[in-house]
Amino acid sequence: MSRVYSVGQVSKYIANLIDQDFLLGHVSVKGEISNCKYHSMGHIYFTLKDENGSMPCVMFKGNVSSGLTFTLQDGQAVIIDGSVKVYERDSRINLYARKIVMDGDGEGRLNLLYEKLKQKLYDEGLFDFEHKKPIPKHPKKVGIVTASTGAAIQDICNIAKRRNPYVELILYPAKVQGDGAAETIARGIRVLDKMGLDTIIVGRGGGSIEDLWAFNEEIVARAIFEADTPVISGTGHEVDNTIADYVADLRAPTPSAAAELAIPDIMTVLRQAESYRTTLNRLIRNRISLAGSRCRELEERLHRRGPEAKLRLQQLRLTQLSDRLHGSMRSKADRMRQRALLLTERLHGLSPTAKLKGGFGYLESGGSAVGSAENVKKGDTLDITLHDGVIRTEVQQVTLKHQDPLSVE
Repeated sequence: MSRVYSVGQVSKYIANLIDQDFLLGHVSVKGEISNCKYHSMGHIYFTLKDENGSMPCVMFKGNVSSGLTFTLQDGQAVIIDGSVKVYERDSRINLYARKIVMDGDGEGRLNLLYEKLKQKLYDEGLFDFEHKKPIPKHPKKVGIVTASTGAAIQDICNIAKRRNPYVELILYPAKVQGDGAAETIARGIRVLDKMGLDTIIVGRGGGSIEDLWAFNEEIVARAIFEADTPVISGTGHEVDNTIADYVADLRAPTPSAAAELAIPDIMTVLRQAESYRTTLNRLIRNRISLAGSRCRELEERLHRRGPEAKLRLQQLRLTQLSDRLHGSMRSKADRMRQRALLLTERLHGLSPTAKLKGGFGYLESGGSAVGSAENVKKGDTLDITLHDGVIRTEVQQVTLKHQDPLSVE
């Protein structure tokens, strides 16, 4: 079973389809007024009909004051300029009038010609978006097809000077109103198109439909369509729509707006370039920092694994071994020195000289040691060696143990 939609969804879908239709957004319809009613709020509700059908219409108060110069009544033959939309609450298609003129006058005749040519060119595909060329973002040369005098060219020059004085402007002075105007405009487009420019602006200031009619001529429309150079149309005021607007690659509401669309603000470009430069510098610094960190990491790894690192490790090990050997040798030498001191003390204790201290002495007689008192007699000369010197003495008496002392007279 297919999906089921609500009434509101279908109504909304139909409304969107009609809103997206290019022609229905700006359409002129011819017919007869019936059921005309002026609302207390100032709006006008009526029906527009002919022999083949009828259509409900609304003209809101804001458009009445600017788009209607007479009192609307039943039976009047009129041409309505407006848009076709869906009133979603009851899914009713309405014609919303922006401007109403009596059919049969000069303006009405031009509107009929306008709608006829618009439909013809639409059927041929001259309005198709697939043919629209992109507008260059950074133009160096911009061509202008407009009158050499007047507000349009002055406004374009002023805006170009303010936004980007480096863009070269090339003017083709064209007649923009009256007999022969359409031919000069078309000729200007073709001449500038051969000059290799970046963009062409076509337009003039506001006016009536008669004043703007040159931009509704087929010759101008085809010159714009056939141009290889992108064309911006800026004709009249915001509410004006010409055939040139539909065919152009880009439509601007006024000549001044066309200049702003064609010529970018150089300060914006410079700020964007500065932003790009800052971003690029930051990216470069980050890449350099990452590369430096990687380089230092590799360098450290190389030092750890390289011959110099191994040599330093061997040197460290040799130094540690040498320190241990020196320490061991010093410890052993200290022990040997201590032992030598002990042995020296012991040897010194056993030394005869050591015994000479404390009142002891060493006796010699004639260079020989005296080992017994029996070997000495009165009158002998003895040398007594003490610890700090030698005493020579003469024996006065010799007394032997267990014997009476011997006296020698």
